[in-house]
Amino acid sequence: MSLKIRLARGGSKKRPYYHVVVADARSPRDGRFIEKLGSWNPMLGKDDAARVSLNNERIAHWIEAGAQPTDRVLRFMADAGLAKRDARNNPEKAAPGKKAQERAKEKAAKAEAAAAE
Repeated sequence: MSLKIRLARGGSKKRPYYHVVVADARSPRDGRFIEKLGSWNPMLGKDDAARVSLNNERIAHWIEAGAQPTDRVLRFMADAGLAKRDARNNPEKAAPGKKAQERAKEKAAKAEAAAAE
């Protein structure tokens, strides 16, 4: 059984509230879970101490048992000092696509032709 430490959504429409849970990877997001390990309230300010609460002892126990945290939970754990998360950097993400690059080349060629006349 592969275990995940992930978020389960609660709260009402447009008012999200998440529980940090350990669950079987095959179970649905808001479905069956094994244990609640904490919570995350994204409606609170980023500087609010109650925004993220984690049970550090139980998280360490489940990681030793082989549970894999999702990216968002790993980010919370790194902030709490429970795990190390490599910083992600994708400089190519902001680069324009092929079509946009072709249009830019055509526009530059037209501008050059107009300047040459």
